[in-house]
Amino acid sequence: MRKIAISLGDPAGISYECAVKATEAFQPDKAYILYGEEVVLRYAKERFNPDFQYTPIRDISQVKSPGVYLISLNRVRGVAGIKPSEAAGFVAVTYLGRMSADVLRGEIDAIVTLPISKYWAKKGGKFSFPGQTEFVAFFQRVKDFAMMFYSQPLKVVLQTIHIPLREVPKSISAEGIVQKLRLIEREFERYFQKKPKIGVLGLNPHAGEGGEIGTEEVEVIKPATKRAKEEGINCEGPLVPDVAFVPQFRERFDVFLAMYHDQGLIPFKMLAFDRGVNVTLGLPVPRTSPDHGTAFDIAWKGICNPASTVEAIKLANRLAEYSQKEKLLQIKGS
Repeated sequence: MRKIAISLGDPAGISYECAVKATEAFQPDKAYILYGEEVVLRYAKERFNPDFQYTPIRDISQVKSPGVYLISLNRVRGVAGIKPSEAAGFVAVTYLGRMSADVLRGEIDAIVTLPISKYWAKKGGKFSFPGQTEFVAFFQRVKDFAMMFYSQPLKVVLQTIHIPLREVPKSISAEGIVQKLRLIEREFERYFQKKPKIGVLGLNPHAGEGGEIGTEEVEVIKPATKRAKEEGINCEGPLVPDVAFVPQFRERFDVFLAMYHDQGLIPFKMLAFDRGVNVTLGLPVPRTSPDHGTAFDIAWKGICNPASTVEAIKLANRLAEYSQKEKLLQIKGS
């Protein structure tokens, strides 16, 4: 029996509503362990899906059969005052950490992290990471990881993640790109049983025009793709970024490597905003997340679309079959 852990994120956001609306993603042969506040989940259930069923437990060792379970520390006494705050940020970080501790015990096959507010997580939970991606990688003792955005029409991996745009040029290197290409190939073979064709985007307009509009393509990206090809990696680039996502060009590739966050995320969200999923590549225990944030402005109004959460859980179901959780036990014991 595979176990899928789901951290419910910031209680002031849409995560709890999305979770109780995502029942179509739950498979009858798997156990789903939710980490969050019971009083908040119960409120979401009563308001948005009274048919949602779960079993409260104190520890993951109590999970003996398929079903939906909840681990709650009962930090919140009521829901009347739920709003973006230090308290809500503290709750979000607390359950992310609690879930991660169970991951390290080798109890979990895949995880789904629902959105937190980085601002309130830092204010209330002393969260010191750029995002949940880096937090999860740290807890799983992984340094070689990547953020991939997954959908049927488009898959994009980011070379750099949560850094200011002005820092991108100095943050990319030929070695770093080659390392990311190796990771993409390895993870596609692990999860999807195929050797991917990877499109590597240029950094500058028109992919630099041969060095006329920036030199990163000539000095960094092209040498990286040349070296990767010599290693047998099926890649092409640097590609002109504003052409790469045109349908007839896009279909030539299984996945793209974008040089910075918005270069990859803008086209991705235009094509798959409602059903996109964030996947962290390189983890022993796979992690997915919906491709949206806390959406405080529409929280608790009954209007959130759970599609991305549904897709994140469905993909976690699939990736769980290739979990390498035993590696965490080896790391923990070393």
